[in-house]
Amino acid sequence: MTEPRAYPHPHVNDAWLTKLREDILEPDLPIIDPHHHLWERPSGLYLMDQLKADLNAGHNIRATVFIQCGYAYRTNGPEALRPVGETERVVALTQGAAPGICAGIVGYCDFRQINQVDAVLEAHIEAGAGRFRGIRQSAGWDAAIISTITAVPPRYILADPAFREGLGRMRKYGLSYENSLYFPQLTELADLARAFPDLPILANHCAGMMMIGPYAANRDGTMAAYRAALKELASCPNVMVKLGGQAMTVRGFNWHEAPLPPSSGELAAAWRPTMEACIEAFGPDRCMFESNFPVDKAMCSYPVIWNAFKRLAAGYSAAEKAALFHDTAARFYRLDGAA
Repeated sequence: MTEPRAYPHPHVNDAWLTKLREDILEPDLPIIDPHHHLWERPSGLYLMDQLKADLNAGHNIRATVFIQCGYAYRTNGPEALRPVGETERVVALTQGAAPGICAGIVGYCDFRQINQVDAVLEAHIEAGAGRFRGIRQSAGWDAAIISTITAVPPRYILADPAFREGLGRMRKYGLSYENSLYFPQLTELADLARAFPDLPILANHCAGMMMIGPYAANRDGTMAAYRAALKELASCPNVMVKLGGQAMTVRGFNWHEAPLPPSSGELAAAWRPTMEACIEAFGPDRCMFESNFPVDKAMCSYPVIWNAFKRLAAGYSAAEKAALFHDTAARFYRLDGAA
């Protein structure tokens, strides 16, 4: 049996990223970036200056969605309400910014604290000033991985009766649910989606594809299992998937160790099997490209990652491209008028 190991995220190296520059492909194509973070960490900052620099790098980014990452939680007051500090900080940071920046905000709530869920959701909505869209409480657990995140979810959290009871409160507020998990858990997510058929659900990062440890040892078998799990999840019409989050060590890539950053052509070639499997299972109208910055920025720049997505989408129709880059995200996050 393969021993579990950690796959920590490398740090962003701006000097290394500048060694590769590309012309922007299809610069007029409207884009919503539905997945980025803001944070202040020992490994570096990714705040408004860094985000704006990326957004102004040449692609036509009409709007973005901030996704929870444990940033700026309150340091006092009731424990359950502390994650509301993240929504408060994002709103404060974006005061005076272009309207599309963080047009949607996704925060955190521990659904297992059933008696606190309503108060937390209401506080997020109030703090979000019209931009709060949903909750991400992730479920990523795998025996091959030693998690490097601060709040490791327990195994089978999606089946936890307390979690499900708390999650059910979301419908009262018209919010959506999303999470980051690993593809062997997709049957658990499908079961959850069937239990909440009227709840919009979004699987992050190509629904958790990974090629490390035992999964890399049998690549063909891994891809077959992944495709089967995607097909089952796609049978739930309330579920969508984000196409991104692949410039990470847990996906089996180590471009950050090379002398030069990868080109958009290299990224597109490496990611094509995974992303085409997602699009084949869900269709373009249930898929959306995401940057996952600054996490993926450790391996590629913002201009290059969106160029890679455009290369991946080159064979699709104009309507399908519109869905993949803009319309699916606008619909899921209810961004009409903001993008």
